Amino acid sequence: MTRKVDVRRLAIRFGFLILLAMAGLFAMSWSSNPPVFPAERGAEHFTPCPDSPNCVSTQATSSEHQMKPLPWTGATDEVVNRIKRAVGDQFARSRLVVDKPNYLRYEVTSLIFRFVDDVEFMIDPETRLVHFRSASRVGHSDLGANRRRMERFVEAFESSP
Repeated sequence: MTRKVDVRRLAIRFGFLILLAMAGLFAMSWSSNPPVFPAERGAEHFTPCPDSPNCVSTQATSSEHQMKPLPWTGATDEVVNRIKRAVGDQFARSRLVVDKPNYLRYEVTSLIFRFVDDVEFMIDPETRLVHFRSASRVGHSDLGANRRRMERFVEAFESSP
């Protein structure tokens, strides 16, 4: 005896599961709180990247998370303006939340699920390097979004006057 498949009922159940999953993702993104930012409070280091692959930093020691800091010349206020221009050019849906001497922090929100990534910049006038960190607040994998974002930033920063 063959069993007749009710395609309509199956589609409704599948649609319900998709809606449930999307609601869970939205809830996760809205409930995420910003982590602690030691550099924001004057420390000379960022929070280390977690074991998950959703973070990059110029201060990371693992090759999975590491990127090179950016050398700069000129006055400190000029490099701050270069960072702000490059962020404005490259980061859609970004918001500057902390603007201190030698330190900037942005929140970048994803388009669909509204996940928030934190992007920090630390300007070191002694070594003349810009250090940065970009990390997701929630989840395990970001499918390389933070690394791609910072690679685009590096290109924009290096090509700006």
